[in-house]
Amino acid sequence: MKFHSQRFWLCLRLTADTEYLRGYMDINFPLILVFLVFGSGFIWLFDTLFFSKRRGEDAKYPVLVEYSKSFFPVLLFVLVLRSFLVEPFKIPSSSMVPTLEVGDYILVNKYTYGLRLPVVRTKILSINEPQRGDVMVFFPPHMNDTYFIKRVIGLPGDTIEYVNKQLTVNGVPVERELLAELPATNPRYQLWSEKQGEQQHESQTDLFRGYDNFRLTVSPGHFFMMGDNRDNSSDSRVWGEVPERDIVGKAFAIWLHWESFLSVPSVKRVGSIY
Repeated sequence: MKFHSQRFWLCLRLTADTEYLRGYMDINFPLILVFLVFGSGFIWLFDTLFFSKRRGEDAKYPVLVEYSKSFFPVLLFVLVLRSFLVEPFKIPSSSMVPTLEVGDYILVNKYTYGLRLPVVRTKILSINEPQRGDVMVFFPPHMNDTYFIKRVIGLPGDTIEYVNKQLTVNGVPVERELLAELPATNPRYQLWSEKQGEQQHESQTDLFRGYDNFRLTVSPGHFFMMGDNRDNSSDSRVWGEVPERDIVGKAFAIWLHWESFLSVPSVKRVGSIY
């Protein structure tokens, strides 16, 4: 079977740009990928069973069959990779600053919280459960076809309070230490170091924003999500808790920073996500 390298790299490029395509073209890439895999596989199989022997070994394949044979293995590989192992995303907003910045390209572990079927989201294998402090990708209840990324703050049954910009979980204030006020000459933001469970990470508050006091007990089978940019994040305080069925995976690494096609890609932010 011939291997078409140009088609292979085209598939990988489409995979890497998924979040960009969703943000600007509003397409359901996983659904399209599933259709392409099954469509090309069906054409290849149908031709093999009913037509290939009639043509003979030296006969030329029809164009549609030739393309299906070339694309199917690559598309199947991409589908398995992004559905069950690792999926790339591009960060489109500042809600996770300072942990993640606009233009960060990240990798999401798709199996750490269990294996799920693409598109239908049915879990077929349970592995681990989300922990407080994890950075998680999911589908929020108000935009259930769009990927969001926030930090896990509350587990099922937890009581979450956010009063005077102090986060409290089950009556215990989250440990935090003020690192800096930025910019130094005319401060607007406070940069904090926070600890939740074993997770040590940074968060940011806005000195010019008022207090948004909040209290809620997390429902069974749901998770409470917040952005690290606490005063500039649309999260569970706004649109509610995230059901377990809408979990996508755990973000674990930044592999590139590239804000726009007019800027120069950078590897300075490459590393693990905390």
